[in-house]
Amino acid sequence: MARYDYDLFVIGAGSGGVSASRRAAAFGARAVVCEEYRVGGTCVIRGCVPKKLFTYAAHFAEDFEDAAGFGWEHARPNFDWPTLIANKDAEIDRLNGIYIRMLAAAGVDLVEDRGVLVDPHTVEIGGRTVTAETILIATGAKPFRPDIPGIEHTITSNEAFHLDEFPRRAVVVGGGYIAVEFSGIFNGLGSRVTQIYRGEQILRGFDNDVRAALAREISKKGVDLRVESQVARIDMAGRHLEVILKDGGAIAADLVMYATGREPNTSGMGLAEAGVDLDDAGAVKVDRHSRTSVPNVYAIGDATNRMNLTPVAINEGRAFAETLYAGRPRFLDYTNVPHAVFSNPSVGVAGLDEARARERYEAVDIYKSTFRPMKHTLTGRDERTLMKLVVDAATDRVVGVHMVGPDAAEIVQGMGVALTCGATKAQFDATVGIHPSAAEEFVTMREKFVELEAQAAE
Repeated sequence: MARYDYDLFVIGAGSGGVSASRRAAAFGARAVVCEEYRVGGTCVIRGCVPKKLFTYAAHFAEDFEDAAGFGWEHARPNFDWPTLIANKDAEIDRLNGIYIRMLAAAGVDLVEDRGVLVDPHTVEIGGRTVTAETILIATGAKPFRPDIPGIEHTITSNEAFHLDEFPRRAVVVGGGYIAVEFSGIFNGLGSRVTQIYRGEQILRGFDNDVRAALAREISKKGVDLRVESQVARIDMAGRHLEVILKDGGAIAADLVMYATGREPNTSGMGLAEAGVDLDDAGAVKVDRHSRTSVPNVYAIGDATNRMNLTPVAINEGRAFAETLYAGRPRFLDYTNVPHAVFSNPSVGVAGLDEARARERYEAVDIYKSTFRPMKHTLTGRDERTLMKLVVDAATDRVVGVHMVGPDAAEIVQGMGVALTCGATKAQFDATVGIHPSAAEEFVTMREKFVELEAQAAE
């Protein structure tokens, strides 16, 4: 007779939890996963997927305008927000159903309710208790909003996907990837957008050239970007909102969205009471194999606040299952994980930014290029693409790839493979480019940028 009801109990059916439970079941584990909202998690239900669909929608405004340069006339029809919402909802419902069917096909039990730890082997759910040999926390993260007067009048990215009316004037507070993505979405769909960020430049943690390039481009596209600016309060003013700044300025808005970070979704789950250590931000502390301070309790994904990306959570889940149930100990290497910002224009990154590379290596070579995308030679649009390579001078190994421009995510994904394989700048140079394409610029940059700077200074 089994000592526990299950071998594995997963709390949270997002990308990481689904991945871990399915893989564990494939290796023979008796697995169950619980979810209090909808199967699919932040990415599928209220994050990456619907946001990418909104990003596609937002770009059509420019595409219609640009069509004139290629001989198309009267190419800009009206935009209907309710149609976008309805079509997005239908797609999310479809994906939710797919995730549920995947769990069933893998033999994973699903309980659609909130799970709370009673002790290291027991979860209370739906008024009953379930025991498991191993428990995995995969509860993700949630939007954070500061406690300022009037914050109750604002929304987060969660609510942005379900607005009844499209705002004519929108204020987006924040400077991270969610903030710049939604600024581009609202701006592209026709809002007059003001983006407010307290720091000196958007996208903190990204390469400084990338940050500056994106700031220039989104400002050109009409976003009123205000850095080193802070909100004091939000007031109701009749049927609209007034955003009062700490410097005394005021901005009228129909919608105020806060994208000021996310926090691990770990409160009220009984983790600390069960002996699981959390950090000051509420993230679950884990070792490289995702094990917590309680030997049979593990955690993956945004709940651990390591690298909060959907593919990372999926890979952490797979590594967890392979380690425990397949006898193949494995952990994730975060060094060269490619990632993107679906702003307008988009950003793609793999490896180290220039500042971190200079901290790690004795000498660094920089190669970068800015150019007008070929498409805009006929549209006349003032948009520039940035491409940048960061190279360890001692080994010639490319340690960072950065891009701001159309299709950055699609292009940099391949660069991530090259970095994982340890490709050198000489190997980049020896690779034949696809012409004409933007991607070929990554294999045709020959002159070191630092050398050009030195020549200019002489």
